[in-house]
Amino acid sequence: MPVKDELARRRYEKLIDRLESMMRAVLRPEYQGYYGQLILGSDDLAEMGELKDVRRAAREAGRRLGWKTTTHLVGGRLFMLDERGAPEEIERLAGDAAAAAIDQTRQKGHRPRG
Repeated sequence: MPVKDELARRRYEKLIDRLESMMRAVLRPEYQGYYGQLILGSDDLAEMGELKDVRRAAREAGRRLGWKTTTHLVGGRLFMLDERGAPEEIERLAGDAAAAAIDQTRQKGHRPRG
């Protein structure tokens, strides 16, 4: 039995490492580690194993990154979010970026079609 437990532990550690790498990859450097989010589709989830294990591993991976990680399953997708409050300057920067993206989208929607 201990061999099986060791194998399961190693598999779980690999899952944590994989999720941590994915979570780190989606971080925007200008936000200094805040506003992290990762969304896994149903295919990714099926490949990674049991949902409860993926959620637990995501919380551990988030802890390694300093996140206050929450997970939400919506329509077969698993959302992993950093729920920490960001410092004011980071919050302002993210707000400005969101406003610019909305403005750009609205401008594209109002262009005359030819």
